[in-house]
Formats: sequence, C-alpha cells, structure tokens
Amino acid sequence: MELSEIINRVSRLRTRANLSARELSLRIGKNENYINRLEYRKDSEPSISVFQDIAQACGSSLEELLYYDMDEYKNDMQIIKDLKRCSPKKKQAIIDLLDC
Repeated sequence: MELSEIINRVSRLRTRANLSARELSLRIGKNENYINRLEYRKDSEPSISVFQDIAQACGSSLEELLYYDMDEYKNDMQIIKDLKRCSPKKKQAIIDLLDC
C-alpha cells in the first residue's frame, strides 16, 4: 500500500472519529499542525508507531488502518469471529457454499 493511501485513510479515520486535525495532533503528542502537514503531504514519512498512535486516538487499530478494505474491516472481523465458533463440518459446508 502506498503512503498516500495510508494518509488518505488517516483522514477518513479522523473524520469518522469526529476529530479536528489539531485535536488529533495534540492527542498523539505532536505539534498542533502535525496532522495538517501530514494530510497535505508536507511532512516526512511518519513511523509505524505514529500511525498506530493515530489509529488508537481515533478509536481504531493499526490493523484496521492497514486492512485491504478499511470500510469492511469490522464486518470481516465479525465473520472470522463467528467462523471460529463453528465445527469443522460447518466450516467445510461454508467453504463448499462459497466455492463458485
């Protein structure tokens, strides 16, 4: 995934969490303009720990931020959680059903 896509996702997470760029910057212990500079690509590449701090401050996780389809992350995780409770026989039936 390109850095630009991750930064776009940061903006989406921030908006979803109803946080201003300034508020998010301060929540992660950065200068009040940090997120604005990041979102407008005027800052150097942040570390993975910064992205983790951003995700947590937005009520999310680094895994969700980097998941291939961020909008479907919660649904996909719920499906996986539900599948883990199924017997092997039921899991195979689901696999057979999904096999196009």
